[in-house]
Amino acid sequence: MTRLNVPVRLRWSDLDAYGHVNNVEMFRLLEEARITAFWRHREADPGLEWPTAVLDSGPEADSHTFVARQEIEYLRPLGFTRDPITVQMWIGHIGGASLEVCYEVFDPDGADGRSGPARDEKPYARASTTIVVVDAATQAPRRITATERGAWELYVEAPAVLRRRGA
Repeated sequence: MTRLNVPVRLRWSDLDAYGHVNNVEMFRLLEEARITAFWRHREADPGLEWPTAVLDSGPEADSHTFVARQEIEYLRPLGFTRDPITVQMWIGHIGGASLEVCYEVFDPDGADGRSGPARDEKPYARASTTIVVVDAATQAPRRITATERGAWELYVEAPAVLRRRGA
């Protein structure tokens, strides 16, 4: 199992009155990690791009992505740190036009490079986001391309296990 280790910096504004990362801000941190890992960045130095960054970004892109669903479990409070936290990410499922991105949030230390195995310690949060890839012109879902699928398949493992309430 290989996961992406995405460093994300905290901001003072991420904290709530209790001195830990606000529940809503945690979703922003996950979004930042997702954008870093999956979207091409024109200003990135050649050779420094993420191997999973195969989606064009910006309003002029041929495809857009929509968040269809998000779920998060807060497992313990995350306080401020000057060092970037590590958002460990993997793909729980690649469908025809969607993918499930899974996350665990960890302390800054312990991440060895941009990818690696799952970590042993207890994460601060565990989450999943279903992303739908759409054609920018029609706003209709479009098939995930062979290039996208090929870049992401190395990072597919079982989806994040979240406790669910009864229906």
